[in-house]
Amino acid sequence: MSSGWKQKRAARRLKPGDGHGLKPYRWWQPFSRTLFHLHLKDENGERQIWSVDVRLGGDADGEVRAKLYRDGRNHASSKLPAAFSVPGGTVEVVASDFGLKRCHYVTEDGVSHQLAPDPASAEGLRARLERAHPAVGRAIGFVSVGVLVVALVLGVPQIVEQISRIPPVAENLGSYTSPFQFPAWFNVTLMVAALVASTERALRLRYSRLLDGGGGLFDGTA
Repeated sequence: MSSGWKQKRAARRLKPGDGHGLKPYRWWQPFSRTLFHLHLKDENGERQIWSVDVRLGGDADGEVRAKLYRDGRNHASSKLPAAFSVPGGTVEVVASDFGLKRCHYVTEDGVSHQLAPDPASAEGLRARLERAHPAVGRAIGFVSVGVLVVALVLGVPQIVEQISRIPPVAENLGSYTSPFQFPAWFNVTLMVAALVASTERALRLRYSRLLDGGGGLFDGTA
C-alpha cells in the first residue's frame, strides 16, 4: 500500500469515528474478531493507545471494516484494505481469507512494525506461545508451511486434470491425467489440514499468495 494511488483509494474509504467505546475482547471471539494495539506519543509527548478492531464476519451490513480507536474511543473506520493516519506514520490493515495478513505501523521514513495483538485474542495467545516456548512456536510454523507445500504439490495436478476434462479444453489441448489419485476422504482431510495451517499463519500475520489458501485446491472428489 505504498503507492500513491493505493493511498488515495484508502483515503476515500476512510470514515470519521463516532466516539463509541472499544468493547473488550471476549473468549468466544477468537476466529471472528482481531484486535491489535499500538502505543504512541502525540506532539505534546503524551502517551496514546491506538487500537485496530476488525470483525472478520463483517458488521451488521456484512461489510468487513477496520475500526481505529484512540484511547478506547472510536476515531475512524474504513473498509479493507485500510490506511489510518496516526502520529508519526500510518497504520495499514489488510485482510486475507483466514484473518489479517497485515496490521502494521509504517513510520514516515518507511520503517514497518507489526501492531501488538490483544493478549486475550487468538493472535495474542499465539504470540504468548511463541514467547514462552519459542522452539514449539517455530515447530508449529514449520509444520504449517509443510502442510501447505504438500497441499499445493498434491492439489495442483488434480485441479489441472479436472480443468482438462472440460470439453472445449480437452478438444483443443487434450486431456491430462494427474499422477496423484486419492480417495475423497484423503482430499477432504488434506483440505482441512491446509485450512488449519493457513489459519495458524494468519494468527502470526503470515501470508503467501502461493501457499495460503492451498486448502481450496481440493473439492473432496476422488
